[in-house]
Amino acid sequence: MLTTDYKDGSPNWVDLATPDVDGAAAFYEGLFGWDFHPGGEEVGGYGMFHLGGKTVAGAMTVQPEQGPSAWQVYFQTPDANATAAAVTGAGGTVLFEPTDVMDFGRTAVFADPAGVGFGVWQPRRNTGLGAVRDVGTLCWTELYTGDVAAAGAFYRTVLGWEISETPFEGGTYTMVKPAGTSDEAAFGGLVPMSMDPVEDAARPYWTPYFEVADCDVTAAKAEESGGKVRLTPMFMEGVGRFAKLADPFGARFAVIASAPAPGS
Repeated sequence: MLTTDYKDGSPNWVDLATPDVDGAAAFYEGLFGWDFHPGGEEVGGYGMFHLGGKTVAGAMTVQPEQGPSAWQVYFQTPDANATAAAVTGAGGTVLFEPTDVMDFGRTAVFADPAGVGFGVWQPRRNTGLGAVRDVGTLCWTELYTGDVAAAGAFYRTVLGWEISETPFEGGTYTMVKPAGTSDEAAFGGLVPMSMDPVEDAARPYWTPYFEVADCDVTAAKAEESGGKVRLTPMFMEGVGRFAKLADPFGARFAVIASAPAPGS
């Protein structure tokens, strides 16, 4: 499971690139109760979403000609430069060279061989998100890809993940976790695009899941607020009730009301 005791290779940050930060902030405030705190010139206007006084996501303005509105997942690395070298060596692309963010940490943005964007965060003063797995915060990640085996090999090389197959009714689910951890430390999955008819094979992507108290209520609220329900709420035994959504500017994400842990 995802925790704020971040291990190398685990998600430790998530942010939103959007053409309308104010509009997006209003949408997510209504959906999750987030407060948006815009950044100053020293960070290029990069702002933070807070919930209960803790940072739960970042956000920045991206003009349409710079790319589509999207959520991006960042993974912890002990050395952003070494990760950049590993990315190019494994067939990926460096989109944004490793850069210091004052004394907060060091970041870089890449694309895997299928063109899917992801980032890394090398923590210094800022160790990552202040809260995860609580209602309204990041709780899971999934990569939708045309080739699970190739994606698994790439990220295992670049981020050191361990990968396992978990059976479920009708097939198996590919789970990922930091190296040297137990299965309980799994934080995401790799999913074939062909398994989900709402996904576009030409648009593989990482999607963040945010925990919610009621999936159906959240999906309805998203639609009422100008967003889109891409996959209507559905239930999976032992997992919970989840839905895939998009905000008014097209950024894709998912929500889940997780099933209680066994014995809880």
